[in-house]
Amino acid sequence: MPKQSIPTRRRFLRTAATAAAAFTIVPRHVLGGKGYKAPSDTVNIAAIGAGGKASSTIPQMASENIVALCDVDVSMSEKLRSMFPKAGFEMDYRVMLDKYGKDIDAVVVSTPDHTHAIAGLAAMGMDKHVYIEKPLARTISEVRALTEMAKSKPQLITQMGNQGASGEGIRRTQELVEAGLIGDVHTVYAWTNRPIWPQGGKLPQGTDPIPKDFDWNLWLGPAAMRPHNNAYHPFAWRGYWDFGTGALGDMGCHIIDTPFYILDLGYPTSAEASVVQVFSKNWSPDYNPGTCPPGSKIHIKFPARGEKPPVELIWTDGGILPGTPEELTVDQSLNPNGIIMVGTKGKLMADVYGADPTLLPTARMDEISVPESIPRVATSHEMDWVNGIKEGYQPSSHLGKAGPLTETILMGNLAVRGYDYRFPKGDQTEATDDDEYEVRGRTRLNWDGENMQVTNVDEMNAFVSPQSERSF
Repeated sequence: MPKQSIPTRRRFLRTAATAAAAFTIVPRHVLGGKGYKAPSDTVNIAAIGAGGKASSTIPQMASENIVALCDVDVSMSEKLRSMFPKAGFEMDYRVMLDKYGKDIDAVVVSTPDHTHAIAGLAAMGMDKHVYIEKPLARTISEVRALTEMAKSKPQLITQMGNQGASGEGIRRTQELVEAGLIGDVHTVYAWTNRPIWPQGGKLPQGTDPIPKDFDWNLWLGPAAMRPHNNAYHPFAWRGYWDFGTGALGDMGCHIIDTPFYILDLGYPTSAEASVVQVFSKNWSPDYNPGTCPPGSKIHIKFPARGEKPPVELIWTDGGILPGTPEELTVDQSLNPNGIIMVGTKGKLMADVYGADPTLLPTARMDEISVPESIPRVATSHEMDWVNGIKEGYQPSSHLGKAGPLTETILMGNLAVRGYDYRFPKGDQTEATDDDEYEVRGRTRLNWDGENMQVTNVDEMNAFVSPQSERSF
């Protein structure tokens, strides 16, 4: 397939700046009788990213009008293109927004983490509702930019793609906690068995042929140019800091969402990490600054909130589990992903998404009767966003809620990167060999969330607001 022409940056920005305001939904009864589906009851949706996660997300919205699809890899889009043959297709999201913008109401962004922000901001800049897969973005400053734009455009309906936010688990867990059954929570354990992709090795070496109908330049987006290597696309990019956010970025928005929301945690005050080192053949630490570690343990501390005590959240990944609670019997074990909330009156254990919340010891569940008090989402996470567009409400994981959650998760990643970050000595701007940098080792990073700043290790702020590497 031939490459698509790219609109000039000036033309694209002008299009975004002058796009019409968000559309108005006309009530069904004005246009037709019972059972009539008015045109305005159908949301016109475009997808930036049409393979991978999008192949399961977009079909959830099949009742709507899928106007256009976009993917830098034509082969990955084949499933959705066959499902929605009337949808236009482009390889460059800028071309798609420029070409179909007037016909689009809402945009789903389902790309690698490093291009979430540029695509989401472009769509919102054109007054399009957005659904952005988790995590919202690769860096804290990018997340803040998305949430600030959403705040400035309250008419836009937004959603992050952490499906559990619309599920039963988080709501039932909230009801149990708010019933006072575990008292005031002061410690949270959260863990995952991820990564399930290669992580912790050196950056890929060498060059692989670029597949037909795959645009490597567009895939890189704002990231620095490098030789194409099959190690990055289509899946293992999550393990490289330039493109992904590791195990914590992948699963944290699913797992940490439950305690973060229920306990109203807000911005943390500090984070520190220890990581699983990769060793070379001579058993010396193999430093890999471009890749996420194969496993980590992170302590994130939150301040008191009114009468609620401070909370310490302890995250582990790479299959590292917290200690088995003494309340569990020998035939009971922890799930591969989950949380334990420890309070002054007891403990609660739950799976990913807060599913199957269980008081410990488990026999306590036979002794309680807590009625449902929180409204449930009657449809899928994806369709709740669509219904929010139609009916004018913000769904379960709108950016005002999802933004601070994602920033907290990325703060944990700052601690991971700071664990063995090697600072250039003297006036050097970068280290080139072992004799030219110093290793500071494990460091607690103190965090000013409002101002997005590490207050005690200034060098780490380069990871908070990195500059875009290049235009593309």
